[in-house]
Amino acid sequence: MSTVKVHSPNVVYGDKTIESRYEYSTTSVSVNSDGSYSAIPKTTAMNFRTETTVPKVGMMLVGLGGNNGTTVTGGILANKFNMTWMTKDGEKKPNYFGSITQAGTVGLGSGARGEEIHVPFNNLIPMVNPNDIEVDGWDISSMNLADAMERARVFEYSLQKQLRPYMEKIVPRPSIYCPDFIAANQEERADNVLRGSKQNMMTQIREDIRDFKEKKKLDKVIVLWTANTERFADVKPGLNTTAEELINSINNNEDEVSPSTIFAVASILEGCTYINGSPQNTFVPGVVELAEMEGVYIAGDDFKSGQTKFKSVLVDFLVGAGIKPVSIVSYNHLGNNDGKNLSAPSQFRSKEISKSNVVDDMVESNKVLYPDGNKPDHCVVIKYVPYVQDSKRAMDEYISEIFMNGSNTIVCHNTCEDSFLASPLILDLVILAELCERITIQLDGEPQPRRFTSILSILSYLLKAPLVPQGTPVINALFKQRACIENFIRACIGLQPSNHMMLEHKVGAPLVQGTNMSNAPVFPSKTMIHTEKKISHVKNPSH
Repeated sequence: MSTVKVHSPNVVYGDKTIESRYEYSTTSVSVNSDGSYSAIPKTTAMNFRTETTVPKVGMMLVGLGGNNGTTVTGGILANKFNMTWMTKDGEKKPNYFGSITQAGTVGLGSGARGEEIHVPFNNLIPMVNPNDIEVDGWDISSMNLADAMERARVFEYSLQKQLRPYMEKIVPRPSIYCPDFIAANQEERADNVLRGSKQNMMTQIREDIRDFKEKKKLDKVIVLWTANTERFADVKPGLNTTAEELINSINNNEDEVSPSTIFAVASILEGCTYINGSPQNTFVPGVVELAEMEGVYIAGDDFKSGQTKFKSVLVDFLVGAGIKPVSIVSYNHLGNNDGKNLSAPSQFRSKEISKSNVVDDMVESNKVLYPDGNKPDHCVVIKYVPYVQDSKRAMDEYISEIFMNGSNTIVCHNTCEDSFLASPLILDLVILAELCERITIQLDGEPQPRRFTSILSILSYLLKAPLVPQGTPVINALFKQRACIENFIRACIGLQPSNHMMLEHKVGAPLVQGTNMSNAPVFPSKTMIHTEKKISHVKNPSH
């Protein structure tokens, strides 16, 4: 429940909505013939409208019986029923650590003594409580979730015993199994599969969504793929480059239509947001066009949980500090079923692509370091080591050029339980995607409000290879991605974007309009005057 209320003439809190008046500031830049830059500040006035009634939400996971599916489901139940369990380190309590919506905070403003006030992320605006999310889904394994949880070996045994009565009642619905798209070593798990044509399978998926929604009396269902990584599917005219082609290809039982794409199409046709948590190219052009036609949201690709998240922070730091990364080598080994599936070359290639592009925007942001546009050498290795199970090891080496052609090498090692990192991301993706469905924006002079475009690029913070609308820059730098989410929610309640200037602590006096500034230091300065045509320097008239 939201506990922050903004007192401003630009914000109106109604019974069912929050409406805010907002001025969006941007800077338009052009490059002149002499290589100089002209910057023109611009402001666009708009109104944000957020529905505050939080709906009853269901989450359907493709891969419900896998490590991520059992871990996120067990985590919800443990939190919902406030379970505690003993370990060799003492009693443990459930939490949602790793979730920005549940365990993250944001700077709201300054207190009476000038100190920064931080509040929980979910206090800014009404959001779904993860304890209230209903869970269902599909899996190619028929194992109930209690047995699947035991197979995953993620939770402590004493917690598993408490979860078992709840988890054993949950049995995944039959899923789509196309052996050509995942590793051959998955066949032994595939005892719970849909039969018939791809059209028949898609029809059954749609019926499953409707059945879940009706039985649980849900307002919304969000579908998320957390199943095996697939190989990349072909993209070619006549197969999947338009919505019509894709629908026809499913009707014609074309081999090259992947299971994840069938789930995406079924979800879109049912009006359900669909999120791809794996690296394959689920969102072929026909899926994107269909989502736009139906006005349904999609988001992807591939959860950004451990090594890649760290990389998007470290490379951003290095490039921002004027240090030039020239070689990045990333090695992983893990022993869960994800690692087993990725041991096949085609599936590994999908993961390699999503992991390798994470530094591109940071490199492109600094032409001083990379004047020729050449990117650092970047190698990604993943190995399957069954003994370590869900406890993934990641080792990275970053070599950079520094002052006067010196060299700097950073080597790091990370051990983490993969599903404990991915599960809170699943919850954030569902919670934030649902929030986006309740927000509209209306520009001055426009007769109708706008919704988000069908591709929810605002969720990029949680994903390795962000899917963005055509022509949109791809941002991988982690703090930029987080700031996007935070500042968008601030805009919904009429607050300006966060900044860290803290001028009230730097100019020697309170920043209150009309305050006597006679005791503040005054320095000669020039003021930049911005016009639609040029930028010119004039003396400050106050001098």
